Amino acid sequence: MELEPMEEDTMTYHSGSRAVQDRVGVRDMADHVGRSIGEGLRPVAAAFLELQPMLVLGAADPDTGRVWASPVTGEPGFVRATGPRQISVAHGPRAGDPLTAALAVAGTPVGTIALDPRTRRRMRLNGRSRPTPRGLAVEADQVFSNCPKYLQKRESYETVARTPGEPLRGSELDASQREFVRAADTFLLATVHGGGADASHRGGNPGFVHVTSPTELSWRDYPGNSMFLTLGNLAADPRAGLLFLDWETGAALQLSGTARTEFAPDGTRTVRFTVEAVVDTPGASPLRWSPPEYSPANPTLP
Repeated sequence: MELEPMEEDTMTYHSGSRAVQDRVGVRDMADHVGRSIGEGLRPVAAAFLELQPMLVLGAADPDTGRVWASPVTGEPGFVRATGPRQISVAHGPRAGDPLTAALAVAGTPVGTIALDPRTRRRMRLNGRSRPTPRGLAVEADQVFSNCPKYLQKRESYETVARTPGEPLRGSELDASQREFVRAADTFLLATVHGGGADASHRGGNPGFVHVTSPTELSWRDYPGNSMFLTLGNLAADPRAGLLFLDWETGAALQLSGTARTEFAPDGTRTVRFTVEAVVDTPGASPLRWSPPEYSPANPTLP
């Protein structure tokens, strides 16, 4: 059966995403996949959110302009749908998180991602946040799920009594932070564009993120859903925020800087990220996850 042309595709894709789709030659596929993006929360999405102990938020700090990705954790149910297009988060990021100021401003564009390593499922909701007496609410503009590709499976987690340590701040990665990034199998990526923000997931076998200097990282952009929301945002606005989590100790390494995509003649893509600010918080999350089972979709590293 032939699909009807997508209406008002500008609501789904801006010029940055369109430019990348056209360069890669996947506009038709992007239009097809883009039909899965809605503005409302279906019951299955609402039920999924209420089972999650963590939500990752991505936004730009209005004071500094820096983009950050931040984790928020709580007992399942701390994130829930409170309307057909709204979610409520029982509390915001921990004290001292670089997104605290941004989320205190009503109307801040924010991207959110809830990922469940137990089931390799993930859901993204992008919209605008406003502070509430308990935490924050996000009014949705886009709601969609992603396939389980590159998401490592972790069978279970436990909540541990931890007090977050004092955040260590800097402008480049020290030796231990560089090793931590090299050993990572997952990170979360926040990007922005003129009309909003997005938070997405990147995964691979340990070593898929390369550290080329204290201020330079790179990673291969593996084949995905052809929408190119993240790379499209970077084409429009190079600001980005990265979040690396220690799934056992709860440490959170947050990086803010800029990123650019390099397109090779053989069709491969590499994203190069320049570090401008670092926030390293021991024990930021109370969650301790079981060891990973790496995704069978992860490419073998050279």
